[in-house]
Amino acid sequence: MTPPARGSLVACRDLFQIYRLAGHEVVALQGVDLDIARGELLALLGPSGAGKSTLLALLGGLERPAAGRVWVDGQDLARLPEAALTAFRRRQVGFVVQTPARNLLPYASAAQNLELPMRLAGMPVTRRRERARALLAATGLEASGGRPVRALSGGEQQRLAVAVAVANEPPLLLADEPTSQLDRANVARVLELLRFLRDQAGTTIVMVTHDPEAAEAMDRTVSIRGGRVGAEGRSGVEYAVVGPTGSVQLPAHALEVLPPGARALVEVGDGPVLLHPVEPPDGTSR
Repeated sequence: MTPPARGSLVACRDLFQIYRLAGHEVVALQGVDLDIARGELLALLGPSGAGKSTLLALLGGLERPAAGRVWVDGQDLARLPEAALTAFRRRQVGFVVQTPARNLLPYASAAQNLELPMRLAGMPVTRRRERARALLAATGLEASGGRPVRALSGGEQQRLAVAVAVANEPPLLLADEPTSQLDRANVARVLELLRFLRDQAGTTIVMVTHDPEAAEAMDRTVSIRGGRVGAEGRSGVEYAVVGPTGSVQLPAHALEVLPPGARALVEVGDGPVLLHPVEPPDGTSR
């Protein structure tokens, strides 16, 4: 098994996850290989049910894989005992779920929400209050520290949720659709906050999103389709990823020329590899 790449905070190798639903096995992930560098901003893309949220749960130690390995900051999550896995979730990873209110205590103030995870981690009171003030400033909520969460707008709640998730300065932040319920102005504010956390604290951020604007703001995109890594994108260019068995998931625009079941002639030149659509022989079907 290939070890994690140098400089990686997160690495997955031949990762599988299987669920049993209504007496049937559902394969959510099928042999995922992925490295995420320290300080990288990564967007996970793909249709609903592709396995994105499952991958996020495995990276955060919320689930154990059916097969394969997951390393985060040098720790093999699949082999950690439960007590160590609980400590990992508390100190090494922050979570932001899709609905802002689910991340927060609605009747507590913004400052109290920020201080709670630090209190649970045993941070001294002076330090946690300093940290809470700094995070309120970073989120543009300096004047709202004493207000209850229920009095904040949706955009303010989402920015606060991100700040709560990184209150203990975890190296990894996992965010599931953090911009899906926001208007464009608040989407921009949340993305600015994520970049600030990466630039100021070196936080590695993995975000599930269907939002093209949010995806474009990341350093890299990884598309999950059918439980596999199908493509990666950098600087607006999408690259197909060759799977461990040599399989390639074509990008959507290529499927207009080579739909599922089509035949293609593979031509390997000195540099490019070309796929030429061909008609099936007489008497055969796609």
